[in-house]
Amino acid sequence: MRHFAPLSTAEAGAYGLRDDAASLSVPPGRELVVTKDMMAAGVHFFAEDSAQTIGRKILRANLSDLAAMGATPRAYAMGLALPADMPSNWLEEFAAGLAADQIQFGVTLIGGDTIRAPGALTLSITAFGEVPLGQALLRSTAQVGDDIYVTGTVGDAALGLLAVEGGLAMLSAAERSALVSRYHLPQPRTEMGKQLIGLASAAIDISDGLAADLGHLCAASEVGARIEVDAVPLSPAVRTASAADSKLLAQVLSGGDDYELLITAPPTVAAELGEAAGNADVTLSRIGALHDGTGVTVTGADGENMNFASAGYSHF
Repeated sequence: MRHFAPLSTAEAGAYGLRDDAASLSVPPGRELVVTKDMMAAGVHFFAEDSAQTIGRKILRANLSDLAAMGATPRAYAMGLALPADMPSNWLEEFAAGLAADQIQFGVTLIGGDTIRAPGALTLSITAFGEVPLGQALLRSTAQVGDDIYVTGTVGDAALGLLAVEGGLAMLSAAERSALVSRYHLPQPRTEMGKQLIGLASAAIDISDGLAADLGHLCAASEVGARIEVDAVPLSPAVRTASAADSKLLAQVLSGGDDYELLITAPPTVAAELGEAAGNADVTLSRIGALHDGTGVTVTGADGENMNFASAGYSHF
């Protein structure tokens, strides 16, 4: 409690984490958006990762979900299952990481629970955001003819994981470090998410991989998608690695943990979307379009369709 109570002071309904539950009021004309993510050591992060990094990563994953719905982040509740041998200073460092991101993203802790349990470190966060009433962005409302956009760059986290595991010898130490940073600390596009209200037809964040998450959106909207691999935005480090080993490109397009926004919108709002991206200080790239059909087609530089052994990450 002593580590987390200071994180709750900005939200009156948290009651200093002294009560059984919290309360949240919503201003007239707005509604709550709620999301929940879990992470476990050995699956989403390494047990030896710093406590600050682990806390910030799971919070940012939840904030990315809110961004995909166009929601302004507000609060979160958290559950922790800690191994019996967890060092005594771990919670202090974990809370420090959360405190830094609360300031950066404007969210407040409003409750949670912490237990000791056998097995791997496991964390869960439920995050709350606000949107104008009836205007939350969905996966299921994309339309045939819409353009497909992505924020930032794709594949950094997937190759960052390879770098953590000792791969990517073709890159410099600085390039590997940049990719590792993207794996450990994703950048939720919360400002861009808010800008999408009234412009985007649908949106989803890239957690399972570009190809997989575009597939999720297409299935929900009952449309097909075609993207051009040359249009997919890549960081200089990913370009260098992919040029040295062409097999990495499939991993770039199917690897998860980027937490960029995948957006669909009618061609008529292209200029406004570009302005929104500028306001949010994020790059935005058009990578393809939706058509009447099913599934996702990725066209390579040679004009041939690309095939993937795996379209993206799945727990089951």
